[in-house]
Amino acid sequence: MAGPPPKPWPTGKAERPEPLVRRLLAPNPSPYTYTGTQTYIVGDTGPVAVIDPGPDDDAHIASILAALDGAEVAAIMCTHTHRDHSPGARPLAAATGAPVVGCAPLALDQDVLDAWGPRADAAFDSGYAPDRVMEDGEAMTGTGWTLRAVHTPGHTSNHLCFALEETGALFTGDHVMGWSTSVVVPPDGDMGEYMGSLERLHAREDRVYYPAHGPAIDKPRQLVRGMIGHRRQRENQILRLLGDAPLAAADFVSRMYKGLDPRLHGAAEMSVTAHLLDLERRGLVGRSGDIWQTA
Repeated sequence: MAGPPPKPWPTGKAERPEPLVRRLLAPNPSPYTYTGTQTYIVGDTGPVAVIDPGPDDDAHIASILAALDGAEVAAIMCTHTHRDHSPGARPLAAATGAPVVGCAPLALDQDVLDAWGPRADAAFDSGYAPDRVMEDGEAMTGTGWTLRAVHTPGHTSNHLCFALEETGALFTGDHVMGWSTSVVVPPDGDMGEYMGSLERLHAREDRVYYPAHGPAIDKPRQLVRGMIGHRRQRENQILRLLGDAPLAAADFVSRMYKGLDPRLHGAAEMSVTAHLLDLERRGLVGRSGDIWQTA
């Protein structure tokens, strides 16, 4: 996990990493968001798309509108519904009249909520209501651009990436980030699906990734290959530790994440839990109450 770059950060300023793409940083830095959420505007002179409008923050929405400079917005597109990604869709839609399209709303049934506690959906935008849900392979188009949805569940069940077909860029949301591995938090996050989605991206030939957090990734297949290897190492580490003694999920954190920011211990425990649930599904581990052991 990389530390943030020195300040000042370009919060609220439109940067142009390539001719069809502008990028704006929201003022919501944190241990989970790095320097903040990055909103992307795709398109130049004609109708444009806005990807991941970010939090419902007046200053950020004003920055997006200023960068648009009166341009028509064909679509406001959300990769997933974490609260640092989609809530800005509502005020931006009200200001521009554009439809909200992209990922589906979160759907956790009551049995799941009861099993994991009343705050199992706390990190999600409960007010997200898209005008259109994009299916895998479906496209939005505008003047000189085509954005095609790539279904990448795992970080969340409803996560999409968007491929800009004209330039070979992929907007990866939180599935692949430029500063850290993505956190997979059950019950909605699923490690098996996350690994499958990484394999799917590795099979593609995208030129560059634009993540919602951190710098652009100019060697995407190399990074994804490393991420897959990293997750397999974590999996093997869990199995080795369980070979020594049964453990609760929280017991793994100090053994596996040396020097981790204490504010991220909860996230690390959730990622370990996601690995354990995947290993359990594959018949490699079992549990008795909160204690896990090898099968």
